[in-house]
Amino acid sequence: MPHATASQESSTVRLGKRVTLDRTMTVLLVGVGGQGTILAGNILAMTASEAGLDVKVSEIHGMSQRGGSVSTTIRMGEKVDSMVCDPGCADVLVAFEAIEALRNQQFLREGGRLFVNDETITPVPVNIGNARMPENIGKRLDDAGAVRINAGEIARQVGSPRSTNVVLVGALSTALPFAEDEWKDAIKRRVPTKTIDANLAAFDAGRAAAQGQ
Repeated sequence: MPHATASQESSTVRLGKRVTLDRTMTVLLVGVGGQGTILAGNILAMTASEAGLDVKVSEIHGMSQRGGSVSTTIRMGEKVDSMVCDPGCADVLVAFEAIEALRNQQFLREGGRLFVNDETITPVPVNIGNARMPENIGKRLDDAGAVRINAGEIARQVGSPRSTNVVLVGALSTALPFAEDEWKDAIKRRVPTKTIDANLAAFDAGRAAAQGQ
């Protein structure tokens, strides 16, 4: 059985599959349409729910069909009363694309964890000439303490190019108090049967990449 962990910000006690949090935790997943943020949020929500937590999920799709910004907020705890994620609220921010990381960095609390897919997708306003690309993206992310992961390349290396989102779920798993097998059980239940092995490989690779930084 995994040992109990504690910190000044939050303590957890594991009793079998049960996880107890002393406060509500917030995870914010951000990206653009088609990157799989919703599936990643569903995997997290299922994992947290199976651990006995109250879980609330809120999704903002925006112009997802046109490659616009999308976000999924997952809040979990003994009792979650609000879905609001104000600036400085998120314990973990997972960005499926670098510019979305910069756009949403304000929501991450001081000392929170930031995971970023090291990929840049040109936003719609830039494509139509209404905005310019931000400068020094990599340096700004490094200064913010981001764990940058080339999730797309990792997914290709494990033979599952469509599993970039699950690579990022693997990275996210290193920041939350759920057992590895519980994450994998949720993945098995959420992805098509024929893709289970590929997605589990993607999860393992993303988890290893995050632990190696």
